[in-house]
Amino acid sequence: MAGNAVGSLRRTVLIVEDTEPPDALEMALLAIPGLAVRVASTGQQALQLMESQDGGICALVTDLQMPRMDGFELIERVRANQHLKRLPIIVVSGDTDPHTPERIHRLGANAYFAKPYSPSAVRQKLEQLLNATSS
Repeated sequence: MAGNAVGSLRRTVLIVEDTEPPDALEMALLAIPGLAVRVASTGQQALQLMESQDGGICALVTDLQMPRMDGFELIERVRANQHLKRLPIIVVSGDTDPHTPERIHRLGANAYFAKPYSPSAVRQKLEQLLNATSS
């Protein structure tokens, strides 16, 4: 019964990463009770999944450096979408530009983790964001 969050509803977090499999991060996030994980390899694929899920995606964890639509544009498009604008967004990136953290926060991301990062720290931040949005 404890693993059955809100009846049979299951929250889903979407990880967007095009270069390396997010195995350690995925395992860390799956430790959150009642949470499922989906993975997209492009910003375009992520946006399509979020728009088609009708609220099924509860948070986004994205890289910045991706082909065609980078993470910056993905954040902008999520924040411009009426149905997604309050979605918690965590950025995990190897971007070395010192202005990146300020830029992604200005775009509306909730947290930034530079690579290499701690998957458990990302999980803790995600739990904090999900608890804040559900209360």
